[in-house]
Amino acid sequence: MGFFDFGTIFFLIAAVVIFFQLRNVLGRRTGSERPPFDPYSASRTREADAAKSENVVSLPRKRMPGETAAETYADIDAFAKPDTDLNKGLRTIKDNDASFEPKGFVDGAKMAYEMIVMAYADGDRKALKNLLSREVYDGFVAAIGEREAKSEKIQSSFVGIDKADIVAAEMKGSEAHITLRVVSELISATRDKAGAVIDGDPETVAEVKDVWTFARDTRSRDPNWKLVATEEED
Repeated sequence: MGFFDFGTIFFLIAAVVIFFQLRNVLGRRTGSERPPFDPYSASRTREADAAKSENVVSLPRKRMPGETAAETYADIDAFAKPDTDLNKGLRTIKDNDASFEPKGFVDGAKMAYEMIVMAYADGDRKALKNLLSREVYDGFVAAIGEREAKSEKIQSSFVGIDKADIVAAEMKGSEAHITLRVVSELISATRDKAGAVIDGDPETVAEVKDVWTFARDTRSRDPNWKLVATEEED
């Protein structure tokens, strides 16, 4: 009986010690705790916030107090000669999109150029859809479909871009349009169903000159530009 009493007391003491340890680690409820995370509720909140943001219209950028024109457009004046049509067009875009920076745009456009060229060669419609306007996308997809119907394939290897220069810039309503002249090097050949080369040369690096126009709605929260027009320079 004495053994039983000793064991009972031992376990009671152990239980009390464990209780206080848990209480110190986990804390006590105070009534101000956050409710458990509900992914569905959070999703609905994000959707509501997004819907509100879509109704916000970005206003043209205003110069900060004390800021000079030289400071506002320093990156543009360094990129395009002041008082030229190109400089004026880039300044107008800057007025509508304070985050715009011409050098950064060119760097991004060069990456987009390579992605589009290779996606077209591979027939990657999904990649193209995120980079092209609806009209340009429809044209590319039609050409890919025609190629596939003939069981033709393009074998391409992108060598690099020699030059990429902005040649025009303007605002069309709320849309910024920038035209880029790109000189690239590409190894490309089209093969028929039997594998015979019917266009291009799989062993020769060819110089390609393109004039592409990219556009972006400056009112949109989406920072990405899309290809809206293409022209191959002779």
